[in-house]
This record gives sequence, structure tokens and C-alpha cells, in this order.
Amino acid sequence: MSTSKEQAAISKVMSFLQEWDHGNKTVRSRILTGFLTQNTGKTCPELELEFAQVASLFLARLTAWMRLTYMFGTCLGLQLKAVGVFLSAASNHRYLIEFLEVGGVLTLLEILGQKQTKEEDKAEAIRLLQIVSNAGRKYKELICESYGVRAIAECLAKSKTEGTQETARALLESLAHGNPKYQNQVYRGLIALLTCTSPKAQQLVLQTLRIVQDIVKEAHPSIVGPLLNLLRSLHLEVQYEAIELITDLRQYEVRPALLTGLVALLKPAMEGVQTYKILEDPEMTKMTESLPVFVQQAAAAKALRLLAQGSQELSRELLPLRVVHHLMYAMGNQEHADAQRQASLALEHFVRTYPVVEEHVRRTMGTNLFAAFMHKPETLYMKMDEVQADILLSNKVNISEVLEHQSSED
Repeated sequence: MSTSKEQAAISKVMSFLQEWDHGNKTVRSRILTGFLTQNTGKTCPELELEFAQVASLFLARLTAWMRLTYMFGTCLGLQLKAVGVFLSAASNHRYLIEFLEVGGVLTLLEILGQKQTKEEDKAEAIRLLQIVSNAGRKYKELICESYGVRAIAECLAKSKTEGTQETARALLESLAHGNPKYQNQVYRGLIALLTCTSPKAQQLVLQTLRIVQDIVKEAHPSIVGPLLNLLRSLHLEVQYEAIELITDLRQYEVRPALLTGLVALLKPAMEGVQTYKILEDPEMTKMTESLPVFVQQAAAAKALRLLAQGSQELSRELLPLRVVHHLMYAMGNQEHADAQRQASLALEHFVRTYPVVEEHVRRTMGTNLFAAFMHKPETLYMKMDEVQADILLSNKVNISEVLEHQSSED
């Protein structure tokens, strides 16, 4: 028979639940605030003691109200935090199962997709999904089967706060770990995100791709185009992460496509770059339109230098792609000093490594220009005149023909 103390506890809980059932928005908001104050950080046994072993009755009511009202934002922040008390409680398996059985994951994902949802509420919803993901493989699979990767990726791409973006990034990474059935889905979702417009999101996606790439083991060809396009970014942190990922991908099957693409970027197609004849301020128009192309040219030269310096085998693979000709062309681009500087530094590697390259570059540049180049390649652009720039832009150096000739002789 129940003791009087147990009966009092049960009576208190029943009164609490009745107040909830009959309460309006204001009453329930007050109840949730008090619940959070008194129960945040409690374990499952402590919650059961607080609710006379029927805490699940309150969780059921809470989740039902949230599912009915989340589209209107009614106390959504309080609702999510209260659910979080249950899901984050130690020994929470019982509450987690009950939450999932009533469609909790779908509700959280739908909250992410609502335009009117506040940023802080999206971050809280992602935090709850992270708790679900951390519970194990079958829970990660449940999120993915519910089109979770797409919803989380869209939240990362469109979010206006870095905190929400960081939380979404961490969840996507979590879904890739220990989830062999859906890790490629996460990987492809991250590749799709490379085309988003938020620089912070781009940076986070690139960082996550480096981690997930190592998990999936194979690089998908679709990564090459959007990755190379990010070299146009005017944000140095995005460029840095893009080059780091390119460096990682050198050991995968997309390597030939990456190298070919990088070399091609040294001679950018100038369609779409404004000429001097149009608009009132043609000089400014040309500079504005061409800047991303030239930034990409400089970044491609830097990436090629790092790749070549890191691997003798890769360095040799670049020669038949006419990398020397393309680098000399970029060195002649007097409209962008950094492109000239990066191309000079990259060309220096090939000149000092291969005597045949040194011979052809010296012959094309002429004695004075070549001497200045070898003395200090990083500042050559500051001393270059228009005639010398034209020599570089119009160079016909083709080391690949020499290599073919040497191979036939061997």
C-alpha cells in the first residue's frame, strides 16, 4: 500500500498535469519556465522522483503541444528547451524512445524548415537532433531516412547566425561518423552546399568535407567544379580551406581533373569581363568584374605550387599539362599583382627542379628578365614593364613536346 508521502507526491503531480491541461498559453509558458528552473540538468531517476514515476505523462503532453503549435512559434523556445531536459538527462533512453515514437525527429526537422522559426529556436532544434544522433547508429539512420541531411544542410546554408551554422555543421559531421548506410548521402549533401552564398557556411562546409572525405574514402567527381569555383572567393578563410581540401584530394581519383582544372584557371576565359568601352566608368567596371577571376587565377597558382612542392610525382604530372606556359601567362597579368606574384613563386619551383624548364623559360624571358626573376621571384611584378609583360602573355613554351621527344628517344 502506498505511503502517505507517495500519495502526496502523486497528488502533486496530478494537480500539475491538470493545471497544464486546463491552462492557456500564458499558464503553460509559466509552467515551462518553472520546470526549466527546477529540473535542468537532472538525471532520469531524478526526474522520475520529481514526477512520482510518471514524468512520461508530462513529456507526452509537451511534445503533443509542440507538434500542434510549432508552425505559429507559440512558446517554441521554451518547448524545445523543456524537451531538452528529458533528452539530455542521464539514462535518458526511455524518454528518447517515447519522443521518437510520437514523430519527434520529423517535428524537429520541420521546425528547421519553417521560414518564421527564430534562429535561436533552430539552434535548439539542431541541438536536440544532435542528442538523437549521439544515441547511436540506428538513430542516425532515422534522421537520414527522414530527409534530415537536406533539412540540416539547408539550415546551414540559409542561417543568418554563425552559432546556428556551427551547430548544423557539427550535426552533419556527426551523421557521417558510424553511419555507413548514409555516410555518402551526407558527403553528397556537403558537396551540394559548396555552391551556397554564405562565406561562413562555405568555410564550415569545406572544413567538414575534409573530415567526411576521409570517412567515405572515395572522392566523387562532382566535387571538382564547385571546389575550384570557391577559389574566386574574396574571403581568405574560404580560400585557405579550399586549398587545404584540394591538397587532401591529391591522393584520390579526382586528382587528374583537379590538376587540369587548376592549370586552366591560370588562363581565365575573359567572357563576361567588361571592356573599357562600356558604361560611364569603364576602368572601375573592368576592375570590379574581373577581380574574382584574377583572385581565382592567383589562388590556382598558389595551389599548384603547394601541390608540386609536396610531391615530385605530382610535379612531373603537371608538366605535360603545359603548367609552365600557363604560369608564365599569369605572370604577365599586370591587372592583378597577387596573380603575378603567386605565378612567379610557382614557376620558380619548376625552373629550379627541371633543367629543361629553366632552359626554355630563360630563352623566352631573355637574359635581364630571367635574372630578375631568379633573384627575387616574389617581387618581379614590381619591376616588370609592359613589353616584358607582353612577352610573358604571348609565350609559346611547350615543355610537353620536349618531354614527348625525350620519351621517344628513351
